[in-house]
Amino acid sequence: MRPVPDVRYVVTLGETMALMSPDEVGPLAHASALRLGVGGSESNVAIGLQRLGVQAVWCSRLGDDAFGELVAREVRAEQVDVRAVVDPAAPTGLMVKERRTAVSQRVTYYRAGSAASRMTPDDVDPRLIAGAAVLHVSGITAAISPTAAAALRHAVAVAHDAGVTVSFDLNHRSSLWSDADARALYREVIPLADVVFAGLEEAALAVGEPGETGEAFDAETAARRLVALGAGQAVVKLGAEGALALVDGVVHRRAAIPVPVVDTVGAGDAFVAGYLAELVEGRGVDERLATAVATGAFVCMVPSDWEGLPRRRDLALLGSTEPVQR
Repeated sequence: MRPVPDVRYVVTLGETMALMSPDEVGPLAHASALRLGVGGSESNVAIGLQRLGVQAVWCSRLGDDAFGELVAREVRAEQVDVRAVVDPAAPTGLMVKERRTAVSQRVTYYRAGSAASRMTPDDVDPRLIAGAAVLHVSGITAAISPTAAAALRHAVAVAHDAGVTVSFDLNHRSSLWSDADARALYREVIPLADVVFAGLEEAALAVGEPGETGEAFDAETAARRLVALGAGQAVVKLGAEGALALVDGVVHRRAAIPVPVVDTVGAGDAFVAGYLAELVEGRGVDERLATAVATGAFVCMVPSDWEGLPRRRDLALLGSTEPVQR
């Protein structure tokens, strides 16, 4: 068993896939070339943390294939500590983007039966989690398979029992499971989480009454219902409208930073990374939100999931009026 890091660190757990995406707008069937990269919610968060100066550990399973090698190499290149079991019996997942307009895209996943979907509680290292400052998980991991859901539950239980801060991003994917199954899992994990991230529709699914949608919620109502269910603090992601956090009964709001939007995929993960980085550093809620909306804004400006994630020295650039920094 590998030793735990000797600095404060955050553990993330979840699937990362190879990613193929065209440069041009139009039907994928007529694309002349595809760029090859990687993407996955939890590794996006890990890379975001690492770029902001917080040691991150990403745990998963990868296939014994070229895509698995690509994922491990790309995530390690960002100085993330990769703890991925190599599975010779299942492939690494793949996602393909299709840019149908300049401002919208479709994402198709080929992840059924993937190596990561074969995660089990045996893949969770209790010693690694018990020594962490934060464990971060998302609903996607629970959605990809029952065994992966069991791994998530086990990781959360280990962290909770060890007094480790548990961060949970609902990150709902309706294509992966039913609303009923998702709601049950969310309501099981939220009371064990110290920090819960959700959008309005996700909050409505988790804590709304039957038939309620995100349109019936405002951000404060969503946050208060999440906390009433047992979340230590609730952070509601509002996209272009910014974010709201409810911490110790106090509501904190932060407006979004206007930027030219190229691709919003990965912005939510960037937001989470920014918030958790400041949480680990012991900074207040307003500073956590400020960094979170800034990291999200940076990712929106580039056509990729995580490559636009900022380093800490970059954060001031969004407020600068100087076109050249020397």
